[in-house]
Amino acid sequence: MRYTKPNVIYYRIAQIASWFVAFFIFKRKILRNEIKDIQGPYVVIANHQAALDFVNLIGMTPRPMTFVISNSFYQTLPITGFLKKMGVIPKQQFQTSITDMRNMKAVIDQGQPLVIYPAGLMCEDGLSTPIPQATYKFLKWLKADIYIARTAGAYFAMPKWGKGIRPGKTYIDVYKLFSKDDLAQLDLQTIKARTDEAILFDAYREQETLPAARKGNRNIEGLENVLYMCPHCKREFSIRTKEKNTIYCTECGFEQTSDEFALLRKQSGVGCELRYVSDWSRLIYEELKSKVDAGTEQGLSCGTSIHMIDMDRHKFVEVGTGMVTLSNQCFQIIGQIHGSPAELTVPISNLPTLPFSPGKYLEVQHGENIYRCVLTDGKLVMKYINLVKIFHERSAAAAIK
Repeated sequence: MRYTKPNVIYYRIAQIASWFVAFFIFKRKILRNEIKDIQGPYVVIANHQAALDFVNLIGMTPRPMTFVISNSFYQTLPITGFLKKMGVIPKQQFQTSITDMRNMKAVIDQGQPLVIYPAGLMCEDGLSTPIPQATYKFLKWLKADIYIARTAGAYFAMPKWGKGIRPGKTYIDVYKLFSKDDLAQLDLQTIKARTDEAILFDAYREQETLPAARKGNRNIEGLENVLYMCPHCKREFSIRTKEKNTIYCTECGFEQTSDEFALLRKQSGVGCELRYVSDWSRLIYEELKSKVDAGTEQGLSCGTSIHMIDMDRHKFVEVGTGMVTLSNQCFQIIGQIHGSPAELTVPISNLPTLPFSPGKYLEVQHGENIYRCVLTDGKLVMKYINLVKIFHERSAAAAIK
């Protein structure tokens, strides 16, 4: 087991820079902070709403905390050397190797705090992504007090489907969820239920209890890549945006606008109002799931350019082209990589979801390599993601039987 102690100087630089971002961009308001003066080992599990979530958390205690981040994000940052000095632990998304587990356990064994974002992915529709089932057993195995860091409002500051940063108030609440004695006594189902209740969220419904108005909320350009199906006529890929704050269907005339709280208001006489983007997204998912159950949706196939991480340049670079095919059995990339024929297959049982950017690309890991597939038809990205979730859910259910 290996523990890299964060360099105090580098860590303080990161804390100072993060404070400015948290204060001026996220306009952070602290609801509770129960880790401020805590000594000894503990784990902070945090919800994941935006790419820069960590800036709201890193200054909550003067003690250096060890953050666990995705290897893809880590390898594509030009400050990898700085992150190493901070003791950051990179790990593959949705996969935890024995080495990863030992590295995280070493932090606790050294009496230090560890920060984990269990969901792995920031959300695209205001709904938290599922927590991998192995997480609850892992928390029990760590044998340390568990704190929850729950952020609200950060999703609207950096929506996954939008561009740039939208300053506005965010909230953070940090409190103890389990003592290590609790974890020793509780069964996994109880640990799961309590963890899910604390960490899962619907960002749009949170706007009702912790409202955060911002000018940027009116700009919903890019949201059509997430809400790709009309909730009224059910036509796929007929959704467009106009005048920055209006989303509409080109086929039936369904139309809504966004207000300063990012809530939608009906503008036409067509269809019913869907106030929350999260509800619209759920409707799309359930409609697709019903088609899969009926056998009218079997999978997808699309042309793609294939990109991999250049470790020297710390960025994804194009290495080939091919086809991306998804079925209820597996995810496949077939094509040319570095000038040679390639065929990569990942069983659907290993894919609870995939990293992606709406309207642009999706990523899959095969062995030690990460492949970014920039689809020739970017509109299909979100449908791929929904189908991956549906197929994985069916696979998991079948395995239980």
